[in-house]
Amino acid sequence: MIDISPSVMQFLLAFILAAPLIGAAAALLPAPPGLKGKSPEQAVLRHGVTVTGVILAAAIALTLGFDHDTPARFQATTDISWIQALNVRIHLGIDGISLPLLLMTALLFFLCALYSYYKLPEGPSPKAFVALLLVLEAGTLATFAVLDLLLFFLAFEMVLIPMYFLIARWGGAQRQAAAWKFILFTLLGSVVMLLGLLLIGLNSGTFDMVALASDNGRGLTHTTQLLAVLAIGIGLAVKTPMWPLHSWLPDAHTAAPTVGSVLLAGVLLKMGTYGFVRILLPITPGGMQTFAPYLGAFAAIGIVYGSLACLALARKGNKGDLKRLIAYSSVGHMGFVLLGIATMTPTGVNGALFANIAHGLITGLLFFLVGALKDRYGTADLDTLAGATGAALYGRAPRLGAFLAFAAVASLGLPGLAGFWGEMLALFGAFDPAEGLSRPAFLTYMAIGGLGTLLTAGYLLIVVRRVCMGDPKAKSAAPAALPDIQHYEFAAWTPLVALTALAGLWPAILLGLTDPAVQKLLAGGNS
Repeated sequence: MIDISPSVMQFLLAFILAAPLIGAAAALLPAPPGLKGKSPEQAVLRHGVTVTGVILAAAIALTLGFDHDTPARFQATTDISWIQALNVRIHLGIDGISLPLLLMTALLFFLCALYSYYKLPEGPSPKAFVALLLVLEAGTLATFAVLDLLLFFLAFEMVLIPMYFLIARWGGAQRQAAAWKFILFTLLGSVVMLLGLLLIGLNSGTFDMVALASDNGRGLTHTTQLLAVLAIGIGLAVKTPMWPLHSWLPDAHTAAPTVGSVLLAGVLLKMGTYGFVRILLPITPGGMQTFAPYLGAFAAIGIVYGSLACLALARKGNKGDLKRLIAYSSVGHMGFVLLGIATMTPTGVNGALFANIAHGLITGLLFFLVGALKDRYGTADLDTLAGATGAALYGRAPRLGAFLAFAAVASLGLPGLAGFWGEMLALFGAFDPAEGLSRPAFLTYMAIGGLGTLLTAGYLLIVVRRVCMGDPKAKSAAPAALPDIQHYEFAAWTPLVALTALAGLWPAILLGLTDPAVQKLLAGGNS
């Protein structure tokens, strides 16, 4: 790590949040003379890569300057008054919980911009595409860095419009219906969430998340906490998405362009679970303890439901869409995250945060790969991909098949890869939940979660067998070659592969950051 002064750290965080908005505005302007390249379209796509690359470099510098000896302390903080009448402040900062999410967000946006430079989805103006991508990045980065409840809500809502247009204008079949379903579900959930945030702020006299976490719910009555958890939890659960509020997700993923699916799974879903950890656990602990068994139950159902839905889609003859299957797998994986949070233990919450990062890396990679398959075959239909295709991917595009097999075994939680640790820690947390929670109930959830891991392995191995090896009974001639991994695909996917292996082999790289912050958070700011 390197020694960076607090003022420079403060500037870096402010720059990371402001640069995407400035870049979005600049993307809509004519390219300066000499920078147009072969065409204005190429210039604006290069602009997107440059801006997201600079933001990623700033996020890496922020990570290097972060004091890893005190990850429970908020660093790079800015705290200035904004709306005095409501006591709303522009309060920014990062700790061991938010830093990994901030860094992963910056990485995924850069990789998506790089991928889009070579493989722009069909749709209207590239200028609008790049501008929307950068506005989306601004909202997601801000969500993980703001420390005021109303600023959190504004950042949380900021992502809806750009994601709506990315799906509705650059998506595939049924994109309009999927985009409307996405925005209606999330907007309705957000309206309820806002009521809960106002309830906390007006009853406690402040919207400052650090002050509220330190108070640990002592200034809020139990009834107020219950109402706040119910209202805020609904809004966060829609974005997560938690069963049964998940039905917008498969449609949105199926219709979205490749980079839209990567960002939706890799970043936007994390905003919901981050809200549970950052807001509900420390600010309304009494209300969370009352609702935790119900949250655990919904999480356990979601784990099995998502896996069974994937198994049904993977079966031969069901005309299952591979993008839709990966979307349903997210319902199951985010169920483990919610189960870890519901345990209200350091082990469970650390597992949830680890599973968040693992899911972002692995499922982001899976959606990149499915997008590449759809480009080559013209469809993501599993029966078509596994039909009379000879040796399928292993025989037609072996490197692409190897990447898909790697992502699948990482997603099923193979030990030594990132997907293993988060789910294991979430189950360990359920084995011994926080004091006051029903242990028999959580042992039941743990057993259901264990069954979910077996079902997950089942459907992902079926996908690998069918897509990579083909149908063994199919009668076909020697397989026709497909274009294997292109240079830009290799550049966009390799970092995700490397980080998935690194986090799996060296889990302390994440847990060393999150654990002290989680211990402090669950102790009411008194580590």
